[in-house]
Amino acid sequence: MTTQSPSSSGISEAQHPEAWTWHILGLVNPALVITCNLIGGPWVFAGVIYMLGLGPLLDLSLGCANRPKPPRASGRVFEVLLYVHALMQLVAVGTLFYRAGLDGSYWTTWGAALSTGLSSGQSGIIVAHELCHTRPRSFSWWVGRLNLLSVLYLHFTTEHNHTHHRLVGTTADPASARYGESLWRFVARTIPGQFRDALNVHAEKGRTVLENTVARGMALQIVLLSGLYVLLGQWVTAAFIVQAGFGVFVLEYINYIRHYGLIRQIGERQTELHSWQSEQRWSRWTLLELTRHPAHHLKPSEPFWRLRPYENAPTLPSGIYGCFWLALVPPLWRRIMHPRIPERFLPGGLNRI
Repeated sequence: MTTQSPSSSGISEAQHPEAWTWHILGLVNPALVITCNLIGGPWVFAGVIYMLGLGPLLDLSLGCANRPKPPRASGRVFEVLLYVHALMQLVAVGTLFYRAGLDGSYWTTWGAALSTGLSSGQSGIIVAHELCHTRPRSFSWWVGRLNLLSVLYLHFTTEHNHTHHRLVGTTADPASARYGESLWRFVARTIPGQFRDALNVHAEKGRTVLENTVARGMALQIVLLSGLYVLLGQWVTAAFIVQAGFGVFVLEYINYIRHYGLIRQIGERQTELHSWQSEQRWSRWTLLELTRHPAHHLKPSEPFWRLRPYENAPTLPSGIYGCFWLALVPPLWRRIMHPRIPERFLPGGLNRI
């Protein structure tokens, strides 16, 4: 199966690039979380309602473009947007500390933690994913690492860059969901599996525990939690852990739907068939083109604003938001997704493992 060139995707050179201003909509969620964490009361749930209630409706109502626009010549404005997201991520976590410090164990603390966790999944981990594909130890790379620290997931850079991109879709990749595997079983398998895998990446290079970047990252996270407990108390620390846990869950849920059931043999060439894509406008605009995942895997060094859809790639029934509730109910998920999986990936197909 050949990959799709811009000309074969129906893109006319006479078309103008899509306006970059649509992507500013992605800042609404962290801004909402920051504001409502400060206000308190029932408003702390605004982030959850906005992302998981309104988000799927916007995915459906705004639909998809008839054909993709050509990429922009310059990505400077998108680079700035990434740093704005990263800054708002730190501010959002700071307002969670404020709310938890005031309210203690009251229900508003946990509502704020859930809303902040969704913001962390978007402005924290998705942005970190983009920034950590840049040159190691560059400024952008360090900003991405800071974002990952804010969700206690520092090993993500190692596992994602060194294993997931190389082994995606194979049974050796802990971040790829298998055919028939439920979201809940996947999350229980992938989170410890990715951590062990990241540790082994450095261990196989002969690095001891003290030299292992992942082990040092875990030690740093423990120090951070200990410092929060001593300086800000148990409820701030607990709220921070809850938002981090929910943010990580959001990440792994997205991993689940982006590769579900698209299994390849180890050593088999990766193509656009090994990742799901979606062109729903709302998911594209607010999640930094995360829905154009086949393009990201085939061109991992390509920045998000230059990713293009592939004509032959498997297509999700909706955007990321629209798939959220489907994935939570395994029988419903399988009923909708299995007819969409290319025949070669079905049990008994060419890629059966």
